[in-house]
Amino acid sequence: MTRTQRLQTLLQGSPYDLVVIGGGATGLGVALDAALRGFRVALLESHDFASGTSSRSTKLLHGGVRYLAQGDLRLVREALTERATVLRNAPHLAHALPFVMPAYRWWEVPFYGMGLKIYDRLAGRASLGRTEWLSRDETLAALPGIRASGLAGGVRYWDAQFDDARLALALARSAEAVGAVVVNYTPAGQIRRDAGRETAPFEVALLDARSGTPHQVYARCVVNATGVWVDQVRASATEGARVERMVTPSQGVHVVVDRAHLPGEQALLIPRTRDGRVLFAVPWLGKLIMGTTDTPREDLPREPEAFDHELAFILNEASQVLGRPVGPADIRSVWVGLRPLVAPPSSGPRDTKTLSREHTIVTDPNGLVSVTGGKWTTYRVMAQDVLAHCFELGLLPLRPGGLTEDHRLCGAPDPNVAAVPLHAPPGLHLYGTEADRVRQLPGADRVLGLGLTEAMVRHAVRHEFAQTVEDVLARRWRALFLDAAQAAAMAPAVAAILREEGIADPEMEAFIQLCRAYLPALHTGYCTPGNSARKHATPLNPRSEYGAGVPDPARPVDLAVE
Repeated sequence: MTRTQRLQTLLQGSPYDLVVIGGGATGLGVALDAALRGFRVALLESHDFASGTSSRSTKLLHGGVRYLAQGDLRLVREALTERATVLRNAPHLAHALPFVMPAYRWWEVPFYGMGLKIYDRLAGRASLGRTEWLSRDETLAALPGIRASGLAGGVRYWDAQFDDARLALALARSAEAVGAVVVNYTPAGQIRRDAGRETAPFEVALLDARSGTPHQVYARCVVNATGVWVDQVRASATEGARVERMVTPSQGVHVVVDRAHLPGEQALLIPRTRDGRVLFAVPWLGKLIMGTTDTPREDLPREPEAFDHELAFILNEASQVLGRPVGPADIRSVWVGLRPLVAPPSSGPRDTKTLSREHTIVTDPNGLVSVTGGKWTTYRVMAQDVLAHCFELGLLPLRPGGLTEDHRLCGAPDPNVAAVPLHAPPGLHLYGTEADRVRQLPGADRVLGLGLTEAMVRHAVRHEFAQTVEDVLARRWRALFLDAAQAAAMAPAVAAILREEGIADPEMEAFIQLCRAYLPALHTGYCTPGNSARKHATPLNPRSEYGAGVPDPARPVDLAVE
C-alpha cells in the first residue's frame, strides 16, 4: 500500500473509535493494543515514525538496573518483565548483551556485585544470565581496550540491546496488519470537541505534509502521545487556555566512535561519573556508542544539538577508563534526544536526574487524553495503562486486553523455526522472516555503503513507509547514527532509488545538511546550539560508478569546516 492509498483509507475510515497523535514508542504501542482489541484506530505522525526521541535512545532494553540504587523495586520488576516480552516478541530486533563494570577501587567489586545479585533475584525466570565477579585478567579479556593501570577486577551482568527505530517500525506495521491506519508526515492541527456528536465528538484537523493538503477526521477518543511536545498539543486543543505542564525536557547526548577503542563484544558500564550518572560504552552495529548526558533544556527543537560541555564530559569520562583516549577527531556521529520527563511542581527541583522516568496520564477538561514519560522497555505497559484510563473515564467502551503480551511483531520468526543467522548475510537478520523478500528485490547484491543494499532501499519504500532519504538512512538503516560523513556519501544513490520508486522529492539536500549537524566541528572545537559550526561536503565525483555527480558511497565524504 502506498502512502497516498493510506491517506485515502484514513479519510474514508472516519469516524474512528480512537485517534492517536504521535508515532513514537508510546503512540505506536497504544495503536497496536487498541487495534488488537477490535477498535477502529488511526495514528497520525507529524514527521516519520520514531523520528524524535524514540530513535535516539542508548539502544538498551533496560531491566531497570539504574533504578535499583534508588530502591524502586516495583519499577525494576516491571522493566525486567517487559524486557523479556520484547525479547520474545521481536527476537530479530533485540538480544541479550553482557555488561562489565571495571573496578579501580577494591570495594567496588563486592559493592556493585551484591547489588547486581539482587537484580538477578528480581529477574527470576526473566534473567538473561547470572552476575559474575571477574578477576583483573578476566576483566581485561572481557573488555579489551580498557585501561589496565590500577584495575582491581570487575563485575559482569546481563541486560538487552535493541534497534529502537526498527522496533518502532515493526510496531507500526504490526498495528496496520491488524487494522489500524497509520500515516506518517501527517501533523495534527486543531482538536475540537463538539458534545453534539455523541459517537464521535472530536474533530482533528490534519495536514498531508507531502502535498500540503488539509483534511480532518472524527473520533470518539483522542490520545496525545507526542512526547516532549505533549504540552504544545494540549495547549492547541484547549484553544490557548492555560494548562499545567506535564513535561520537563532533558537532553541526552550520544557519541559514536569506531570499535577500535573497545573491540570486544561486551558493553562497558561506568557506574558513577562525576555528576552521579552512569556512562555506557556499547557495541552496536559495528560501532561504539558512548553516553549519555542529562541536561535540562527549555526549547524543543526537532534536531537538538549537543552543548560543548556535554561532548567534553562524555569524551573525558570515557578516556578515564579506555586505554586509548577518545578525542573529537574520533567522533563519527553525535545524536541528541529530548527525554519527556514528568514535570515537577512549579517550586520543585530543576535537576532532571532526580525526575521520574515513569509515565503519567492526564485528561484535560475537553476530554483529550495525554500520556508522556516512561521509557522504551515499558512501552507496552504504558499503552495498557492509557487504554485502561480511557475505559475508566468512559471515553471508550471496556474491552479485554492482554493481547500484546504474546503478539509477535512484524518480522519476528516463529520460535520453533530457525531464525536468520545473526551475521549472515550482514544486516539481513534485522528483517527477520522478511529477509528472503528483501533478497529477491532488484539490487540485492549492490551495496551502497555500511551494509545497505539497493534492495533494502526499495523494501523501505514499498513496505516500510519510507518517503525521504532521511527515513532510509536514519531509521530504516542506521547510517546517520553510525557514521554521518558516510551517510552523506550514500545519500545521492539512495535518492536516485527513491525517485525510481515513485518518490518525487526524496529531500536529499536537506539530509546532507542534517548529516553536517551530526558531526561537531572536529578540529576547531565543539558546536553549541545557536552557534554551531557547519561544514561543506566536498565536490561530488562526476566519474562515480553510481552516475554523474554521485559520490562513491564506499568512500566517506570529506567535510570541511567553515
